[in-house]
Amino acid sequence: MALYLIGDVQGCDGALQHLLDEIGFSPSRDRLILLGDLVNRGPASLAVLRRLLALEGAADALLGNHDLHLLAVAAGVRPPHRNDTLDGILGAPDRAALLDWLRQRPLAMAVHGWLLVHAGVLPQWSAAQVLSLATEVQTLLRGPELTDWLHQMYGNQPDRWSDDLRGPARWRVIVNALTRLRFCSAEGVMEFATKDSAADAPAGYLPWFDVPGRRCAGTPVAFGHWSTLGPLQRADLLALDTGCVWGGQLSAACLPHAPVADARQVEIIRIPCPQAQAPGRGM
Repeated sequence: MALYLIGDVQGCDGALQHLLDEIGFSPSRDRLILLGDLVNRGPASLAVLRRLLALEGAADALLGNHDLHLLAVAAGVRPPHRNDTLDGILGAPDRAALLDWLRQRPLAMAVHGWLLVHAGVLPQWSAAQVLSLATEVQTLLRGPELTDWLHQMYGNQPDRWSDDLRGPARWRVIVNALTRLRFCSAEGVMEFATKDSAADAPAGYLPWFDVPGRRCAGTPVAFGHWSTLGPLQRADLLALDTGCVWGGQLSAACLPHAPVADARQVEIIRIPCPQAQAPGRGM
């Protein structure tokens, strides 16, 4: 049995099929975990969700910001963006089943010694705390008050974590960190305007994984979300969004069953992708 982590697919089902063929994926033997942003911007978001549902126990996924956007648009909380490619899902006869499956997905996972998130982790959070905080929001997403919560989910404030936060403000920080974070200050103040590479950090900010003394250092983290970061494979870090929808690559990491001392030993498989949208449009 092999466990594969796959970066942001964003509705590129043809590329996903190509990658599964490349790794020789067998649903009776192997398992997939997609690191969020399953849908949107690419041409076949409906096909991606249907494929994952059909794989049943062989596939799981994290929620990314585009997946949460789909839930908000479907609930009438947010209008579609002009670059969205979600109409196929919203008009599908199996829409309810697809959206219900999506809202059941986690915001963070721990597997084989790894912490999996879509975007990032604030420096104040340990790996165990990430999982606990993610569960708080997952309960809201899976509960009867989903629409009410989605109305309160959006916004950049508060822009930092405090253990004293309660209610929607607390949950908003959790969502923003786990699904939107790229840069933050050494004190954990989040910055959301910049979508450039790590080398182009705004003044006073760092890539979240370079903050000195972050509490989850030592736990290997795999994440997506940051296509302009490019492939990144460090001792305790795997960045797997390699810009599939923008004409880059779709990446998979084959995780060993036992924790590894150095994530640079993890096998990465990448396939080239046709460009579905021009870079810079809603990245």
